[in-house]
Amino acid sequence: MTRATVLYFASLRDAAGVDTEVVDTKAADLAALYRELQQRHGFAIAMEHLRVAVDGTFVRWQEAPRDGSEVAFIPPVSGG
Repeated sequence: MTRATVLYFASLRDAAGVDTEVVDTKAADLAALYRELQQRHGFAIAMEHLRVAVDGTFVRWQEAPRDGSEVAFIPPVSGG
């Protein structure tokens, strides 16, 4: 079991109702973690349209979540 702090931005924050939460997961990689959270919170954004960062560094979805880390799911930013 891995415990991580997850940060949400923009529409993900709106859907989750919080901007951060601590989660316990058995997810093998960050993609599986996002799918877990997508089911829990009803996120409409497909993983392919997001970036993921761990402890402030962009990483690949295939990386395993690390205990005590901070995971950020970052949706595309619309400009104007």
